[in-house]
This record gives sequence, C-alpha cells and structure tokens, in this order.
Amino acid sequence: MSARDQARSIVEPAPFSRRLAALVIVVYALVSSIPLAWIVATSFKTPNDAIAYPPKLVFTPSLEGYVNLFTARTRQTPEYLASLPPPETWYEELVRKRNMVITGPSRFAGRYANSLIIGFGSTFFAVLLGTFAAYAFSRFGIPLKEDLLFFILSTRMFPPIAVAIPIYLMYRQLGLTDTQLGMIILYTAVNLSLSVWLLKGFIDEIPKEYEEAAMVDGYSRLQAFRKVVLPQAATGIAATAIFCLIFAWNEYAFALLLTSGLAQTAPPFIPNIIGEGGLDWPAVAAGTTLFLLPVMIFTILLRKHLLRGITFGALRR
Repeated sequence: MSARDQARSIVEPAPFSRRLAALVIVVYALVSSIPLAWIVATSFKTPNDAIAYPPKLVFTPSLEGYVNLFTARTRQTPEYLASLPPPETWYEELVRKRNMVITGPSRFAGRYANSLIIGFGSTFFAVLLGTFAAYAFSRFGIPLKEDLLFFILSTRMFPPIAVAIPIYLMYRQLGLTDTQLGMIILYTAVNLSLSVWLLKGFIDEIPKEYEEAAMVDGYSRLQAFRKVVLPQAATGIAATAIFCLIFAWNEYAFALLLTSGLAQTAPPFIPNIIGEGGLDWPAVAAGTTLFLLPVMIFTILLRKHLLRGITFGALRR
C-alpha cells in the first residue's frame, strides 16, 4: 500500500471517532425517546394503570383514554343504566363499564382544528413575508439596513410574556381576542424576526449573477426571484417553516391569555382534561400523542431539506 493510500484527510474523523460518535447519538436518541414512548404507552392504559405505583410496564392495552378524549360523559346510577338499551358501539360499552353514559362530543376536536389553522396559517404568512423581507435586505441597498436588522432581531431578545398584557389590551380594543385571525397575526409577528434572519442568510449564499443572467435574458426582477431564487432557497424555506411551526404549534402563554373558547388551541386545553377525581391521565396522554403527529409528519416530509437547510451557508464562497 502506497503512502498516498495510507494518507488520511485531517478533517476526516478516525474510525474510532466515528464509532464513538455513532454510539453517543444512538444513546442520546434512545434516552430522548423514553418520555415520548411513555406518553404513547400511557395513552393506551386504563386510568387505574396510569396512576399505578410502581408504574406498570406490562399492561392490557385499552382505548379508554382516546374515548374519554373525544367524548363528554356523565356518571349515572346503576338503575338508570339498567333502564337503557344495550350499547350500540364498542366505545359506548367501554363507557358503560365505568357507570357512565356519553352525552356528546368533547371540545378537543375543535381545539385541535384551531391549532392546525393557527399553526400552519401563521407559519405560511411568516415564511411568505420573511422571504420577501429577507430578499430585500439581501439584494437592495436599504438605508440603515444593519440597524433595521438588529431591531428585527431584538424582538426575539425579550420573553413574549413581557408584552402579553399590552397585547391583550390592544386586542380587546380591536376585537381580536379569542379569534383565529388574532392568533395568526400575533404568531406571524413573533415568528417574522426568526424568518427574516434565517432566510437572509440563505439568500445571501445564492450568487447574484444568477438573477443578473436571468434579467439579461428578459426576465423581470419578480420573475427572476420566482424562477431563480425561490427554487435555490427551498431548503432554507423548509427549515424556516419547521422552526416557525414548532413555535406556533407549542405556544402556551399567549394562547392561554388571549383565547378561552372559540379560538382556543390544544396546548391550554389538554392540561385541563378532567376525569374521575382529577386529571384523566390516559386522555391527557392521548391528546398529547395526537398533538405530536402534525409537527412530526411535517418534519418527516421536509427532512431532506431540513439538514441541508441547517447546514446551508457553512461554506463561504
């Protein structure tokens, strides 16, 4: 074997380093997955198994938590239950075993729909406005550009709850409290600074010569932006959309303060699911499990763009 074959790049990790890094990643992934696995398992437990001590690792699966999550129930006397016709569905039979009857659907479906509308709606507008603003900051000589960028960034430096009371008073005057539109506007404004800064870095890495060549061929500025810049910035847009969605999807403080009924999202609703004698932990775990799915699916669909989007710009031209 020649010396050239035995040579190794100084930036390429040694085999032992790669194996050690892989082991650390696997261990970290397993440890991080334990809470999620526990939540999913709890959603399939009965209320008694969910609060058993010591905790039950082996149990008989039950869909009672999901039934309790999507239904409203009331306790009845054995005499009243005996007077009722036999249950027509499996979930009615499951509720009858607890000496209860279903009185109608719960409010979870509406709260879940609010989360979908507000989360994805605010993400769309934050990315849309952020893309245009980032392109302007990247390509045009805007007066006081650095100062404006710092001002935009400074809006992320203080906790959102610090402005909760002024926003509440302003929304009450405008009639935006407990509305989907009000929450979309608020989350869009909060996410816009993150969107502008992330996307500006991605657009800075796209050579201006591509647009200039397109405009020489007869494209307008807007056409060059749409057909040249946007396709190359797709990875950055995908990564930015994921980060914006995670904030809007998980946000709790503003949702608790500014909504109470019509526009309430799932985060403030799930902890208040009440069962017999307190929190219905299987229903809470079922709601949490379902709440994780949209962000997880969205991230999986964009996973090819996510890694590229995070590392985009690491190498300078």
